[in-house]
Amino acid sequence: MIRFAFYLPHDHPEIAEGVSHAVEVYMHGVGQGPKTIRHSFTDDDEGDALTVERWSYVRRLLSPDRPFRFIEELPEDIAARMEKRGYATRVILDGGLRSRNGYEFHYQARIPWRTPSLDTVSLLFATLPTEYLHEHGPTKVRELALEMASQLRFASGHVGFALRLYWPLRRADASLRAELTRHPGIDLRPAWFEEQHLGERVDGVHWLNFLGQPVLGQAGGAELLRSRLQAADATVHELDVNRVMVSLGHGPEAGDLSLGCELPTYREFARVLEPWLEPLPLSEEAGCEVERYSAVGFTREEAQRWSRRFLD
Repeated sequence: MIRFAFYLPHDHPEIAEGVSHAVEVYMHGVGQGPKTIRHSFTDDDEGDALTVERWSYVRRLLSPDRPFRFIEELPEDIAARMEKRGYATRVILDGGLRSRNGYEFHYQARIPWRTPSLDTVSLLFATLPTEYLHEHGPTKVRELALEMASQLRFASGHVGFALRLYWPLRRADASLRAELTRHPGIDLRPAWFEEQHLGERVDGVHWLNFLGQPVLGQAGGAELLRSRLQAADATVHELDVNRVMVSLGHGPEAGDLSLGCELPTYREFARVLEPWLEPLPLSEEAGCEVERYSAVGFTREEAQRWSRRFLD
């Protein structure tokens, strides 16, 4: 699939307008119907069809208005329930429980603590099936990404090939695991489910890479980024003075290590970003006889090797 990911180090009221804009852009780009988006989940409900009434409710949830500003202002039982679930607001739009068609929009607002944690962000994800890329081409996907990002106050973000697993791989799936690691351009990070703690760091290198503050400033800004990227297919597009998109090629590439296709442009950009790349969250606690991580089922050594695939 093609995955869009944006990491927003702000509480919902501060980013609500940008998130609502991104929802509308995504829905305009993919359409609503039985083959795309027709269902929604909100907060911790059981989901429902995306009717006119349901859309109205979703839009109210995404508005900046709130009866409270910080979780400390809520009654103790409500605050405890919010803290247990791990987010303040969540909206998921997809094809429904029986239709995993590759179209999904997911927004999750972080809990608004009066003193926020620096490593906790609000999340905005969207996906497209690879058939969308084949039908519409990479230019259409790039335009969709740019328009979705246009009003988002992101610290970082990206678009590219990614793996979506609905259940963990078995230990016996070693051949599939090996096949995945042959293709460095396919992002396996979503299988770790720890993205709300990314903070202001960067989640790897991808086809389209969005950088905001503080990383963009620490990296020297758009002009210095341009000077450090020598590959002909790497471009830096300025959204504004505080945000850029770095594109690595005309379209997303999976790569293939067995054929010597190591994605050199991705490797060059990884070396530029190395000081700000977020390491994978690897627990010190062994969960089984051979310690394994994520739905992919990597060992610690495999996970670390994958996370540095563009650096070593």
